[in-house]
Amino acid sequence: MSSVADRTRKVVPHQRESRTTALVAVQHLAVREIAIRVLRGLGAQDVVAVATPEEARRAAAAFSGQVAIVEAGLADGAGVALARDLRAAGWTQPLVISTSEDPWTVRAALSAGVRCYLTTTDRGGLVPELSSAPSGLHALSEREVEVLQLVGEGRSNRDVGEALGLSALTVKSHLARIARKVGTGDRAEMVLITLRAGLIS
Repeated sequence: MSSVADRTRKVVPHQRESRTTALVAVQHLAVREIAIRVLRGLGAQDVVAVATPEEARRAAAAFSGQVAIVEAGLADGAGVALARDLRAAGWTQPLVISTSEDPWTVRAALSAGVRCYLTTTDRGGLVPELSSAPSGLHALSEREVEVLQLVGEGRSNRDVGEALGLSALTVKSHLARIARKVGTGDRAEMVLITLRAGLIS
């Protein structure tokens, strides 16, 4: 069950001749990937994605844009303060996503200039529900789950290989087998599926 507090009719501006840049400050890789796709689908040509408030502030100073999606739970609830700071830095259309429906938090966000505050009552609500789990999930090996855990942390094939004592080519082979088992070759979707199944955290 989700609810939305919205102060404007549109979050993302109409595409203009100049390049449109958006900012995503969300901790989990799979959720960041989803936000990036949504923003690009709505016309953002460049999306800067970060995982911490500090990275977001540096990105906001280095790039110019209007739309920012911020997770309220960043760094023990610093998302609302971050959204306020981004607005002051010129990102005029901040949107906050949260699993909390606390009215004081919502009021604080709207008072800070947040254009939209999206909440869900589900604990894992920042990650969309899957209609059904792929039948191949049970066939994932322990090594394949380890690979997915590291991929979910944003690591490249080379980084995953170094962490597990494998070559990048072997990691690529693992990912190909995982893709066949879960029904998608998209890294973010692989992570999302196994995250929802509780196989990785």
